[in-house]
Amino acid sequence: MREQLGRPGEELELPPNVSTVGGLRDHLRARGGAWASVFAPNRAVRAAVNQDMVQPAASLKSGDEVAFFPPVTGG
Repeated sequence: MREQLGRPGEELELPPNVSTVGGLRDHLRARGGAWASVFAPNRAVRAAVNQDMVQPAASLKSGDEVAFFPPVTGG
């Protein structure tokens, strides 16, 4: 995902209407272009907040670190 978006990370102020991980994903998808593709609803994307795996309904607060990544398989 990092390669597709052309950046290793980003800090941003969330608008008041973005309060969950799912809302953040929608907000990022609305940027269009590669963002729309990476965060498309049909793409499997996992999320972690402050290094804990979370579901889309997980709440966000100021200062949280959010990581998105594709599902991974291990052996």
